[in-house]
Amino acid sequence: MGILSMDAAREVVVRVLQRAGANPAMAHSTAAALVLAEAQGLGSHGLSRVAQYAAHLRNGRVAGDAVAVVRQSRGGAVLVDAREGLAFPACELAVDEAVRRAKEFGVAFAGVANSHHCGVLVDHLRPAAAAGMVGLGFANSPAAMPAAGGKHPIFGTNPVAAAFPRRGAEPLLIDLSLSEVARGKLMVAAKEGRTIPQGWALDRQGEPTTDPAAGLEGSMLPIGAASSPKGAMLALVVELLVTALIGAHFGFEASSFFVEEGNRPRIGQAFIVIDPGALAGASAYLDRVEVLVAEMLKDEAVRLPGARREALRRRAEEDGVVVPDAILAEEAR
Repeated sequence: MGILSMDAAREVVVRVLQRAGANPAMAHSTAAALVLAEAQGLGSHGLSRVAQYAAHLRNGRVAGDAVAVVRQSRGGAVLVDAREGLAFPACELAVDEAVRRAKEFGVAFAGVANSHHCGVLVDHLRPAAAAGMVGLGFANSPAAMPAAGGKHPIFGTNPVAAAFPRRGAEPLLIDLSLSEVARGKLMVAAKEGRTIPQGWALDRQGEPTTDPAAGLEGSMLPIGAASSPKGAMLALVVELLVTALIGAHFGFEASSFFVEEGNRPRIGQAFIVIDPGALAGASAYLDRVEVLVAEMLKDEAVRLPGARREALRRRAEEDGVVVPDAILAEEAR
């Protein structure tokens, strides 16, 4: 392994992805997102994904020459077509459009169709927070979780994210999968030969398992599945929000991200951007956020969402990130 600056790590990933077939814009956008995830300590969505994306490019699961375009537009609503490429350029375009439209209309909804894995969902919302706007994000993924009462996977782990800007401070960054844990944690555990806790996953027969490989072949459990169907219901809401509205594939129609061969997933993402100035007003919004933050911090154990990952990002900007030997070897070929 080598420790590289974030700029150098991005250039390594760009070269690997371009060699696999990604166009320059796609490679740069994707590399920036993966290195940012790694810098925040989110390894399951960071450099561990480089080999996966490269394999999908080489095997035709991703269109490396795709250029995202606005396919449909009306007022505060916009539909971006990723055109079966990697998700990052399309998500950038969608959020940029949503921010622009929210400035005009007060609120905007941007959908992304024909897409792929979108990495750390909340990172796509950073431009909205930087513009002083609230951002919400939703995404589906290949089937990994059963419906309430079911055993076979139908929904993806379907993350939900939110970014709330603050006055003179880093935004609150909230990002959670609707499975008990992110599926990437099983991927990492399987690679490292570790077991997983009971309550994370089911095997292919619908039985609880502590084997991450069996969990990857079976299904993840929704949050709170042991006592309530609420997690599965939330997954259903996200699944419909990012598919039926924008014409993307359901999770059960997409081949797993964790296999090199399969179909082009064509899944969806959706972003909502809200201008506080269109409602209570920007100043009132910022005041109220700080009242809530102050109340939360009265308890010493409370950690604001996003604080840890931002601290790690700042450290990585100074110290660099660890780049695995496999990526360095691939880049050197």
